[in-house]
Order: sequence, then C-alpha cells, then structure tokens
Amino acid sequence: MANHKSSIKRIRSNDAKRTENRYYAKTTRTAIKQLRSSTSKKEASDLLPKVSSMIDKLAKKNVIHKKKAGNLKSKLAKKVATIK
Repeated sequence: MANHKSSIKRIRSNDAKRTENRYYAKTTRTAIKQLRSSTSKKEASDLLPKVSSMIDKLAKKNVIHKKKAGNLKSKLAKKVATIK
C-alpha cells in the first residue's frame, strides 16, 4: 500500500480513469462489431461517422494508438464501400 497522500490520490484517480477508458473502449468495440455485421448500405453509412468519431476520441485520449485508429477507420470505410 502506498504511504504518501499524493500516491493514494493518484491510485484513486487512476482507477477512475481506467474504468472510464474501459467503458468507452468496450462501447466502441461493440459499435464496430455492429457496423461490420450490418448488411444494409444505408445503415452502415449512417453508423460509419459515429463509429469513426468514437475511434478518434479513443485515440485522442491515448486509449488506443493513433495508427491503430487510422487502420480501423480505413478498414471500416472499405467495408462500407463494398456493401451493396
């Protein structure tokens, strides 16, 4: 257990941030799966900007790497483009 007051506070704040980051990451992964499984072009086109925004927010907060975010967005855009 930490001895310094500041390190105890840091542990508390890290736990809170970790919980929040896990929530947003899981929500984004679920949205990505929903987009990948969609068969309608209109539905996928409507979901793509929302999912891209979620991915960008994760990259901005360093939850995922910025290049991973770019790769995900690129693959999703290709997937939406191929749906007929």
